[in-house]
Amino acid sequence: MGTERLQAFSDGVLAIIITVMLLEMKIPHGDDLNSLKAILPVFLSYILSFIYIGIYWSNHHHMLYSVKHVNGAVLWANTHLLFWLSLVPFASGWMGENHFTKWPVILYGIALCMSGVAYYILAQALIKLHGKNSTLAIAIGKDKKGIISVVIYIVAIFAAFFNAAISLILYASVAGIWLIPDKRIEKRIIKE
Repeated sequence: MGTERLQAFSDGVLAIIITVMLLEMKIPHGDDLNSLKAILPVFLSYILSFIYIGIYWSNHHHMLYSVKHVNGAVLWANTHLLFWLSLVPFASGWMGENHFTKWPVILYGIALCMSGVAYYILAQALIKLHGKNSTLAIAIGKDKKGIISVVIYIVAIFAAFFNAAISLILYASVAGIWLIPDKRIEKRIIKE
């Protein structure tokens, strides 16, 4: 089966995730700039999470563009990724509402870490289906960037037990690493 329905379904789920995050932000009671202070942590959490969902959407698009078809294993691997990404609005909202305290920051890190693991599993399922010489396999290689990201998430989760600010810096750092769409796949497709 082709990738079109998988891409359309994933795009829809990711759009809903962003919408849910936006709806979690409550409109402040007041008409001056001072009234925005109360929602600043939620807004900052929303910005980071919006960037993450955008990163996943962009890289997911590139990954599926590089393959010709999918199978049942890929469908379930994709559903696994979407499950973890669907937890980002809850974790993001809880983190913002509680001003980046320890447990919400830890839960947010777990959601990010598991999303990273799920993305890796999806990539490996696609590589298994298309072979070690496929465009995706060659483009990703050993996926050092993905593995390093998951390691940073794990470090950040443990850092939150001591200082949540360090965790937030690490989460933002991983987003920074991935902010520019993964050019490895684009470069490989252009060569073919």
